Amino acid sequence: MAQEDVFSDLEARLGDDMDMNIDDFMSDTEEDDSAGPENSAVDLSATTFPEITKRFESIPHKFFAEPAAYYKTALTDEGDIAHRVHNLLQKLITATDPKDRSVFRPQLISSFWEFLRSVARKAPGKLVPAKKFLLRYNILHPNFIKDETRNFFAKLVTENELNQPIYYVDEWLKAVGTGVINASTTDEVKIAHNNVKMKVKQLLEKACGKLEGSRALLRAKSQERRDLEHAMNKYMEVMLEHVPFGTLDSVSAVYGESQRRAFVEVQDIIKDLLKCDRELNTLFRDFHQADADVKSLKDKADSGDNDDVLDLQAVDSEFDTIRQAAKMTVGRQGNHYPILASEYFQCGPNDVAFRENVVTMLARVESIDPEAFFRVYKNKANRIVPYVVLVPSYGDTGVCWEPFDKRNRATSRGRIFVPMYPKNLYVALLAAVADLRWQVAKEKASYYWMEEGLTGQYYQWYLSQKLKGEIKGYFIQDYILWMTKEAEGVQKLDKTVRSTFWRHMPFSQEVKDKLRNRSYVYQELCQRDANRAASDGY
Repeated sequence: MAQEDVFSDLEARLGDDMDMNIDDFMSDTEEDDSAGPENSAVDLSATTFPEITKRFESIPHKFFAEPAAYYKTALTDEGDIAHRVHNLLQKLITATDPKDRSVFRPQLISSFWEFLRSVARKAPGKLVPAKKFLLRYNILHPNFIKDETRNFFAKLVTENELNQPIYYVDEWLKAVGTGVINASTTDEVKIAHNNVKMKVKQLLEKACGKLEGSRALLRAKSQERRDLEHAMNKYMEVMLEHVPFGTLDSVSAVYGESQRRAFVEVQDIIKDLLKCDRELNTLFRDFHQADADVKSLKDKADSGDNDDVLDLQAVDSEFDTIRQAAKMTVGRQGNHYPILASEYFQCGPNDVAFRENVVTMLARVESIDPEAFFRVYKNKANRIVPYVVLVPSYGDTGVCWEPFDKRNRATSRGRIFVPMYPKNLYVALLAAVADLRWQVAKEKASYYWMEEGLTGQYYQWYLSQKLKGEIKGYFIQDYILWMTKEAEGVQKLDKTVRSTFWRHMPFSQEVKDKLRNRSYVYQELCQRDANRAASDGY
């Protein structure tokens, strides 16, 4: 639809709403008492996403039923910037000259983001439903969207019943503002000197990460000791098997060749057991120290000396991050108009990034790429699902902002931003997962990222092809082909890239078994797996 025709019938849909006096907006609106996300801790025991049994509410809410009242409430108590948004909307909707619209449109976009910033600062407290849905879906006026779209959003589940780290913008800002989650910044967030509790919470999160990492290492080392003991028992059974010496029933024959080898193996195992025991002793000491640190910091955090402090500076910083992420999901040539309007809303129900849809898609990703959310810390692989922030934009590309929290590399979540209104939600999510995978692999290889591992092999191929442009962009596009085409047996990647991905981002065994019979190319890759496994080099 041409830009000059976008608002051709909107004036009729709004009726007299745009003529209302903003000074008459009421402020005694009912607040939303619903709880936000309760826990952001990583559950290392979880192996899969939960099954989605409820996608929509059986009874839709009624907050969109009175558009004029909703619009008044959304703009209430936001000061001059609300006046400006209202006036620019009036001018844009009533303008008949395309040149005038081309002037008012960017002014409205800029003013609307500043208006959202004002609303965002209230997110750590209690938001009225209109402001919550404004932040969550960018619904400024229900009449901007058609009746069926309005009914669709009214049926979405509002609470995080799945207990997954997937957040709408209002929930995310509340978690950041109350200190549950750190702000998404590359540099350390500066905290006000009087905000003691926020400082304690940061130290507590770092200590909890160290404790969880220590616990994971203890479990791995304890399992290693059990495996060694089990192996030694098997060799001991071999050593204790004796056969009679000739006709002398009471005399056993000398040790056989296999028993002599068992002696050597047992000696080596005993050395390994003693070494493992020394390492366990060190790990126990580290664990007890980490546990004591966590308890001490929890006592400080729970003490009555520090009342809850809303960190508005962190909220402002995080809002800037969300605004930047929204631009990144859209891209330079995309539609940067922030308000949800039917003229731009072209998604089918399965492509809207509401929480239940995203969980379904993430489970689909993990069924093909089972190590997508795994991260190795001290040779221990942990499944750590990243934070997923659902940004209400018309973008088509998800982005990774951080691969993990630099204060806690062991168990902290990365964070990705996903556009809510893409043309294809699965592809948008794949772009974000690819970005996450690239950054995690790059951080793991550190200074040698151009030489070692996934990034190193891909970089060498990139150089050999004499490609131009950002290497990560090529990687993301190749990962999307890997997950959508190669996983179905359609060969779209370069041979070297396919081999690199097969080695460092392997498909699930179910997918491999399916591909094995599709082509000699995949048969050869499966054979390489078998060869590596046989040589203990996999």
